[in-house]
Amino acid sequence: MPTDVKALLFDVFGTVVDWRTSLIDNFTKWGNAKGIDGDWIGLVDAWRGAYMPSMDEVRKHPDRGFVILDDLQRKSVEPLAARLGITGLTSADFDYLTRGWHSLEPWPDSVSGLTRLKTNFIISPLSNGNVALLTNMAKHAGLPWDLVLSAEVFKHYKPDPETYLGAAKILGLRPEQVMLVAAHNNDLAAARAVGLKTAFVPRPTEYGPLQNRDFGPEGEWDFVVKDLNDLADKLGC
Repeated sequence: MPTDVKALLFDVFGTVVDWRTSLIDNFTKWGNAKGIDGDWIGLVDAWRGAYMPSMDEVRKHPDRGFVILDDLQRKSVEPLAARLGITGLTSADFDYLTRGWHSLEPWPDSVSGLTRLKTNFIISPLSNGNVALLTNMAKHAGLPWDLVLSAEVFKHYKPDPETYLGAAKILGLRPEQVMLVAAHNNDLAAARAVGLKTAFVPRPTEYGPLQNRDFGPEGEWDFVVKDLNDLADKLGC
């Protein structure tokens, strides 16, 4: 067991919160109330599919400056809705859909596990979500972060090394004193490559029937756990 770890950083979308079920439920209820019969499942899945490509565009054009996730998501949603035949939405409606990412529900073990881990470690998100999004999500879901770290703080999206190393630096810690907890093997691999410790927590229903990866560990991670309470058990919290 790594004994010098002082801080735990968490991937958020998929690892701590169930973005897919949360958004589908939210948009379905909202659409029913407005009398809009949209393909909300299709929209949510397509929107998540646009997530990485939109961040790649930011990487390709550093001269344009860093663009936060809220703005990327807002830009993506209108053409996706049009492609799926969801019509009649106003600009305010698209703003509402984008804000849906601020009020995602936690997995059943997330709040209790984080609360336990917080007793012995600094805990923070390290997410591609922007600070306002993550702060609002924490308020909504009851996530007991000590602080909120985001790609926005470092002007780099994961898996850029500047994000992981920047988080360690801002905490005044060496990389090996920081552990990334994530449900995504590629995230963990990028963190390990720059010296962070790693913990894999499986979320095999994150993508619903579209899940095609991250069913289990694909690297020699420091911990492989069932959920966040299991991680708390293993870390003596």
